[in-house]
Amino acid sequence: MTIKCWPESEKPREKLFCSGASVLSEAELLAVVLSTGQRGRSAVAVARDLLLEFGDLSGVITAKIEKLQAISGMGPAKIANLKAIKEIGLRCDFIDLISKEALTNTDKAKDYLRARFCQHDIEVFSAIFLDTQHRVLAFEELFKGTIDGAAVYPREVVKRCIAHNAAAIILAHNHPSGVAEPSQADIAITAKLKQALAMIDIRVLDHLVIGANEVVSLSDRALV
Repeated sequence: MTIKCWPESEKPREKLFCSGASVLSEAELLAVVLSTGQRGRSAVAVARDLLLEFGDLSGVITAKIEKLQAISGMGPAKIANLKAIKEIGLRCDFIDLISKEALTNTDKAKDYLRARFCQHDIEVFSAIFLDTQHRVLAFEELFKGTIDGAAVYPREVVKRCIAHNAAAIILAHNHPSGVAEPSQADIAITAKLKQALAMIDIRVLDHLVIGANEVVSLSDRALV
């Protein structure tokens, strides 16, 4: 039975308008995002399949496109809706990050970076640019590599710092293996970048390594 045949009080969209999104189950919330089901199956039924396959809302939103395509009823439009929802959430998180008076510790940055990079299949080297008061100016993905690593060029990092008029920077990259333990190469490039940026009076506050379940701070280990 399609949702159109359901009683008004049980339709996810109508429930949302009447009582607010908080009253909806996870399957109903996903059904609103998916908008339609497939022939003979409601959007809620498709949503339940997604939750069964990926565990929870976070698992669904962060699932890889090819895995979503394998779920019956998941066409390009529905997958695009899910990926758009994920990106909207990340951008809202970044707005929250830049709205702070100052980034006095890296906890907020860790949360944001973990959400953005934990599902990447390749290594991505990025940076958060800060002003003299350690307020966030910008975030950029600077270099992308293979599953084994990313080539990092200090000259390009210096150029981006100058472009943003940054006074400090937080470096970050992910480990596609899921293991956040810094490598010797991570430590070496941190030292190289710190030296290059010191020449233009820009401080490297930290270098964060993002794994599947944790983020390691090189600053906490006295490696910055």
